[in-house]
Amino acid sequence: MLMTEFIPHRRLPRIREAGLRWAACVALGLAAPLALAQSRAPAVPSTADYIVAVVNQELVTNAELQQRIARISEGAVREKTQLPPPDELRKQVLDVLINERVQVTNARETGQRLDEAELDRTVLNVAVQNKMTMPQLRARLQQQGISYTAFRNNLRDQTLMERVREREVNARIRISNEEIDAAIERRRAAAEGGMQLNLAQILVTVPEGASPAEVSQRQARAEAALARVKAGEAFETVAREISEDGNRAQGGVIGMRPAERLPDLFVDFVKPLKSGQVGPTLLRSGAGFHVLKLVERNQGLGAGFTVPQTRARHILLRPSAQLSQEAAGRRLAEFKAQIVSGAKTFEQLAQDNSEDGSAARGGDLGWSSPGMLVPEFEDTMNGLPINGISDPIISRFGVHLIQVLERRETVLDAKQQREQMRNVLREQKFEDAYNDWIRDLRGRAYVELREPPQ
Repeated sequence: MLMTEFIPHRRLPRIREAGLRWAACVALGLAAPLALAQSRAPAVPSTADYIVAVVNQELVTNAELQQRIARISEGAVREKTQLPPPDELRKQVLDVLINERVQVTNARETGQRLDEAELDRTVLNVAVQNKMTMPQLRARLQQQGISYTAFRNNLRDQTLMERVREREVNARIRISNEEIDAAIERRRAAAEGGMQLNLAQILVTVPEGASPAEVSQRQARAEAALARVKAGEAFETVAREISEDGNRAQGGVIGMRPAERLPDLFVDFVKPLKSGQVGPTLLRSGAGFHVLKLVERNQGLGAGFTVPQTRARHILLRPSAQLSQEAAGRRLAEFKAQIVSGAKTFEQLAQDNSEDGSAARGGDLGWSSPGMLVPEFEDTMNGLPINGISDPIISRFGVHLIQVLERRETVLDAKQQREQMRNVLREQKFEDAYNDWIRDLRGRAYVELREPPQ
C-alpha cells in the first residue's frame, strides 16, 4: 500500500467532536489515494462490500467509509481527542465523503483544464513521498489492481476540485465599504489603547443541521461546564475535559491577540469583564456554545496604523489524497535539512517544488502586514528571527516551510488600511461561505443513501 499516513487537523468540516477540523481546501487529504481511486472505478463492489451512498454518478462504499473511520480513530488516539459515539461518527464521516464526491463532480463540470506539466509534477510528488521512482510507482499500482490512468485522473480531479473550491468560496464573500469603514474604526479605537485580549474558551460544538433535541443536548453540556467553573473548578481542568476546539490541551487558552483579530462577538462579550473573570452566560456562535474567560486585557500604547511588516518566503505543498499532510511535512523537513546544510538554497527548492504563484520568485511573498495572512502562518512567521526557517506548519492552503527575510515598521496609507481590513474580514467570513457553498452543492446534487444488504 502506498504511504497514506496523515495528521488530523482541527479544521475538518463537521467532524468537530473529533478535534479534526481541516480547512476546506484540504478536506480530501484524509482519503487513502488507492482506496479513493478504487471507490471511483466502475467495477461492481464485491459481496464483502456494499454501496452506502450514490452521489451523482459517484459511489461511496462501506469499505471506504470504514477505512476513513479507522484513520480518524487512529488520529484521535494520537492526539488524545474524544470522538462522538460510533453511530454519530459514522454519520458525520459519511457526510464528509458525500461532500467530497459532490465537490469532485462539481469541479469536473466547470470545464477547467489542468496543465499536463503540473499534473506530471503532482504524480511525481506522490512517487517521491513514497520513496519510489516513477517505474516503481507504476508497478506498485499494477500490483494493487489500479490502472495508472485511473490514478492520474484521480489526481487531476483533486487538483481541479481544490481550485474550484477556493475560487467559488471566495466569490461568495461580500465585503461592503460600510463593513470596511466599521472595521477601520474598531481598529483605530482598539489601537488607541493598543488593546490586546487573551481569552480562554470551552467550546461545545453544534453540528450543521443538528436537530432541536441535539442542540438542546449540546447546550446542556455547555451549561454544565459553565456551572462547574462557577462552582470553583479550575477553568483549565474543565476545558481539557469538555472543550472541542484545538486549544483544549492548553486549558482552552487562545493566547494574546489584537482585538481586531478576534471575532467581534467575542470582543463585545468580554467588554464588561475584568481580567480573570468568566462570562456569566453561554455565548452562542455558528460553531456552537462557548464558555468564555478573559484571561488578560492589554491596553498598552497603540500605534494606530503604524504596523510591523514582515517580508517572508515559503515553500508550499498542498495535501491531497495522494500526498498526505504528514508526508508533505516530512518532505518539507527534508528540504529544511538541505537548506541548513547548504546542500540547496531556499530559493532553488521553492522554484522547483512550491505549489503556488510565488514559486517563480523563489517563494518570496513580499511585505505583509498583520491580518494579511492566515493566523497559523502569521503566528509561526512572527515567532521566527531574521533568516530563521520554521518547521513545517499547516494552514488552510497546505503545508508550508517559512523563512523570514526582513522586518520593518511602516505607516499604512488609506488604501492599504482598507485592503488590510478587507483581508481580515474575508478571513473571518471564509468558513461560513464554505459551508453555504457546500449546502448549495448538496442541494443541487443527486444523493441516495442505501441501507446495508440483508
